[in-house]
Amino acid sequence: MAGQAKQWEPGAIVHDPRTGRVGEYRGQAGPYAILRPVGGGREWEADPALIRPATPEERLGAGVRAANARSAKATDRRRVFRYVPYVIVQDTTAEPEYEARCVSGDEADCGAGSGPRPDPAEVEEWQRLHTQDTRHTRYRRHFADYAVLEAAEPVGATPPPPAVTGPPPGQGRHPAAPQPS
Repeated sequence: MAGQAKQWEPGAIVHDPRTGRVGEYRGQAGPYAILRPVGGGREWEADPALIRPATPEERLGAGVRAANARSAKATDRRRVFRYVPYVIVQDTTAEPEYEARCVSGDEADCGAGSGPRPDPAEVEEWQRLHTQDTRHTRYRRHFADYAVLEAAEPVGATPPPPAVTGPPPGQGRHPAAPQPS
């Protein structure tokens, strides 16, 4: 088909052998085909008699380049999160709560409850009294507390130097080693 320009649909992905680039066909401008990079960018002129459909590998490569370009532009807008090791500990400012609910009964669960209590011994006493009054013996117990996450090390802090134990190097002796006379 050399010497004859093929009619391309706008948006067709083609290869320009003169530049070695893959682009999206935009239209005709005088004797030139107007192409632009896949994913956007500055258009260029190509000889319409030389362009051909892009192979699947060329299309894939152009798509990857476009995705990489988008990613490079997006890095300025991205937030960066850094890993900080945390330890989960019980919140000492809040008291834990203990509670029990009776789940025994003839036809349906009794449903009686102790209500939240600050001490497990109070819940056990409620269970004992409820069993004494009703002869119910099955309870669902709940424990609730509050937890906080604390950074294992302060962010950006350097770890403390290791603790040195024993005599300085070269001055200590193994207890089983023979002693000089």
